[in-house]
Amino acid sequence: MAINLRTAVVENREQRLGTIIGWDEGSASLLAEQSEFSRGGCGSKCGPGSKGARICELQSPFTQGGSCSEQVVQALGSSILDAVLVQHSPIGCAANMASNNANFRNALNRLGRPVRNNTAVSTNLTERDMVYGGVDKLQAAIREAYRRHQPKAVFIATSCATGIIGDDVETAAREVEEEIGIPVIPVFCEGFKSKHWSTGFDAIQHGILRKLVRRNPERKQKDLVNVVILPGSDVYTPMLAELGLRANLVVNQATVEQLQQMSEAAASVTFCYTLASYITAALEQEFGVPEVKAPQPYGFSGTDAWLRALGKVTDREAAVEAYIAREKARVTPIIEDLRRQLAGLRGYVAMGASFAHGVVVVLRELGIEVPGTLVFHHDPTYDSGSPERDTLGHLVDATGDVDTFTVGVRQHYQFYNLLQRVNPDFVVIRHGGLSPLASRLGMPSLQLGDSSFALGYQGIVNLGYEILTALQHRKFHEDLKAHSSLPYRESWLAEKDPFALARAATE
Repeated sequence: MAINLRTAVVENREQRLGTIIGWDEGSASLLAEQSEFSRGGCGSKCGPGSKGARICELQSPFTQGGSCSEQVVQALGSSILDAVLVQHSPIGCAANMASNNANFRNALNRLGRPVRNNTAVSTNLTERDMVYGGVDKLQAAIREAYRRHQPKAVFIATSCATGIIGDDVETAAREVEEEIGIPVIPVFCEGFKSKHWSTGFDAIQHGILRKLVRRNPERKQKDLVNVVILPGSDVYTPMLAELGLRANLVVNQATVEQLQQMSEAAASVTFCYTLASYITAALEQEFGVPEVKAPQPYGFSGTDAWLRALGKVTDREAAVEAYIAREKARVTPIIEDLRRQLAGLRGYVAMGASFAHGVVVVLRELGIEVPGTLVFHHDPTYDSGSPERDTLGHLVDATGDVDTFTVGVRQHYQFYNLLQRVNPDFVVIRHGGLSPLASRLGMPSLQLGDSSFALGYQGIVNLGYEILTALQHRKFHEDLKAHSSLPYRESWLAEKDPFALARAATE
């Protein structure tokens, strides 16, 4: 589907892709059939529009917790090394900045770079600004950010408040941009405009594509590959070096120059299609940089296909085959030993959609049964529409069905019932807030804070050893279960349907 960079505001995922945040009808294969990729045609349209499959969505009458697009933009915008983020919002919207800063510092440490704080300011809108407007404050904040930090670009993150009062952020940015002589990039990410935070990825990528990436670059770098990442260890630079390629790691912990040169690359890849669907499709459509169309690089089959597709695009096919052979010879004996140690275990995965699909594949490579999975949203398609990128379909085709597959937006009260359905030996998560609840149910949990941890052939080994380590602490979790309780009524603890409230609201 066509991407429109002429408008300053990105179309949200619900409208563009048909994204949902509530589904509990059965197996992964059923959801895959309802989605838009080749296996399901146009899906089971349950609403208006033709831009993505419209899947029937369960809508809860309330939300216990969550996130928003602005928080994603806040995290990514403040992580760009020689830029500044201006958060045009009340100060409360910046409450998550302490956590973002900790993640930023950890990411720099993992990459072996000097550790420092991220760079962001808030316009600190008040009730008076909500009445009289906040444009003057915004322009003053941009000038002050430029004076203090001398950045090469300034990102502006809008908020629910500025969306409600209708501040002309685009004009304000253009005026100050002419004054200070660097790109000032409005990112329209009002939280109420999209029900899932993944639209925030698209919003900041939209701003980067419109305002930073070079149009008609003077040169093409045939050995440069854009790698769209989240904070984690750099496994890509040594991997691509084996193929005679260089990694351009974006957007997190990138420089403005790295973002500008994305149009000069030979190809674009990622480990997570939820994260990079928009930017890689736009780079191909608008700048002629091929998007590598393959399953994600998890497990043997996914990593094989991902590397071979990259090799084909960059004319490195012989080098890829040699690398695959070396890596498989190295890790196969280790993985066979891990399978013996992990035999008979049952795992549960709870995290973002395409990331979860990949981790389930890795668990099954280790011989672990995965009877259930929770994903925080579901995209029936991705922006390129390429069936090779059907991550859910690849999971089912490569490793078999997941009998109890659920889409839900990180609700603790539902997570309890979901775990009771399948009673796993351990839980693999990415967002730490779910760990305490699993622990209080006597289940060890693994938090994949390093986004690269389970990636590629070595990722299978990494995850296997991490599971063995977590299981050594089972007694602690069992003791915690015996001496703690959950803050829910007995009627809810006895409830078998995690979506009982949502179903009752539609009756």
